[in-house]
Order: sequence, then structure tokens, then C-alpha cells
Amino acid sequence: MTTDAPREPRGPVDSSRIPRYAGPATFARLPRLDEVGTADVAVVGVPFDTGVSYRPGARFGGNAIREASRLLRPYNPAQDASPFALAQVADAGDIAANPFDINEAVETIEAAADDILGTGARMMTLGGDHTIALPLLRSVAKKHGPVALLHFDAHLDTWDTYFGAEYTHGTPFRRAVEEGILDTSALSHVGTRGPLYGKQDLTDDEKMGFGIVTSADVYRRGADEVADQLRQRIGDRPLYISIDIDCLDPAHAPGTGTPEAGGMTSRELLEILRGLSSCNLVSADVVEVAPAYDHAEITAVAASHTAYELTTIMSRQIAAARSGR
Repeated sequence: MTTDAPREPRGPVDSSRIPRYAGPATFARLPRLDEVGTADVAVVGVPFDTGVSYRPGARFGGNAIREASRLLRPYNPAQDASPFALAQVADAGDIAANPFDINEAVETIEAAADDILGTGARMMTLGGDHTIALPLLRSVAKKHGPVALLHFDAHLDTWDTYFGAEYTHGTPFRRAVEEGILDTSALSHVGTRGPLYGKQDLTDDEKMGFGIVTSADVYRRGADEVADQLRQRIGDRPLYISIDIDCLDPAHAPGTGTPEAGGMTSRELLEILRGLSSCNLVSADVVEVAPAYDHAEITAVAASHTAYELTTIMSRQIAAARSGR
């Protein structure tokens, strides 16, 4: 919970005293939420992948990201910040959702997110498949109203149904637009590429208000120009960032459910995120890490660094708000 006179944040385990590979794998070796009582940023896992349409396995993504995050360090030179000293970041464990009933799982995730956000914390969620973005956005919108959305993904995820099911990993943002929980003047896909079912997919997506920055756009225009365009589109609106790790090329993220050739590099993704540090980031997620298809933790390492950059942005903003800047 955010307070006017916060106590000194408790940071990660000291790796000069306890080896990185020892002890429980919390995100970045941070304390558990029950060890600190309250947090400014709660890192929470959602081990759910019942909404996938191809490869399963993202239910194991959160813990894979935690394991890969053991090597993260307290100072982030790219943002000139020590995020875990600026705000209390803690690992809130997992939201346990019914793997046999998508509708019930969506309700469970939303209720759990309500509880966490109700403490004043921001959420850094580790998925899980992209279905979980809908209940998270519902919860964030209860607090902030309709939010701007940056959606990093190879795919649009604005399709209507799969096999008649409304809630899947390919439909969350259509549902979110229909429910009025997104600010349709500030919606963007980033890293989109690959074949579609038809040109109508793009027409429908545009009607919902989304702009598209393809992975080829990032390659040709560069990360700085893309970040500048996104900042202008977002303005000072409350922002939610949702990152499907398949926005990265399979060379950088093989461990995912629906890989597409021609994606961004991990460097491009991280640089774009760093360029968004002035945006009002209220919560974020990193999803679709499926470690069974990974090797040498390539995907999990990329995801852990992605979550680290997002956490740094939120911590910096919390500290700035407290100091009145």
C-alpha cells in the first residue's frame, strides 16, 4: 500500500552473501508479500493456459520467469534507477485459477486483481496465456477508468471467438473494447506480423481503434522513433502494457505457444519500453512464456528483463509522486 511516509523498502537477497542459485525463486529474489505486509508493486503469477489455441505450457511461465530473474541486479543503468530501493516491490505469489473452466478462471483472476489493486499496489503480472489480460484490464479500469493500452504481440488478439468460445488468448482485447474498459483513442499493437485469417481482421481491428506498429516498422524506423510515436499517442492517460513474449522473434523467444517468424529482437523491445518511462504506467503483464519449448532459458531471460524494465518504470513513478515531482 502506498503511504505518505513509507518505511525503507526491503530489497532482494544479497547475492554477495547467498548465491543466486540458492533459496526460493521469487521474482528478482525479492521478498514475498507476506514478509513485508504491503507493496507498491506486486509481482504476481497467473499459472493459467486453458485459453491457448496451439501449444500449451504457459501455465509454467511465471515460475520460469522467476527462475530466470535470479540474475537481475538492484541497479538498472538503462533507466539510472534502483527500482527496489525506490519502492517496495514484492512477490505476491500466484493467483490459482480453475484450469477446467475458463469463465470461472476469468472471474477468479479479476477478483484477485481487485484485492491487490485495492491495497494501492500496482501489478506486474507474469502469465499464463493472454486470456488473463481481460480480467486484469477489468480490474485496472475499475480503479482508473478506461485505460490506454500498448499491446506487444505478434498477433492482434482482437478476434471474436474460437470454437464459439468468447474467452480465449486470441480474444481479450475485442472483449475489452466491447466492455468499454479501454480508451479507444489510445490503443496500439506493437510487433504485429504474420499471416491472418483474412483482410477483414485488420478492418475490424481498425474499427476498434487500434493502431499497428509492425515488427518491420520497428526494424525500419528504430526503437527511439517508435517509442516517440507511442508516447504521443498515449499522452498522460493511465497506461496498461500487455506483452506477449511472442512479439519477439523465435530466435529470441522460442519458448512460446504461437511463434511467428520475423519478430523484434529483445534489444528492440527493451529499448522501446525504456522510451516509455515518462508514461503513466499503472500496471502491466508479460504472458505466453511456455518453458517446455525454451532452451537455455532464452525466452524466460528475455521475459524477466522485460518485467524488470516495467517494474523500474512503475517504481520510478511511485517515488516521483511521493517526492512531489
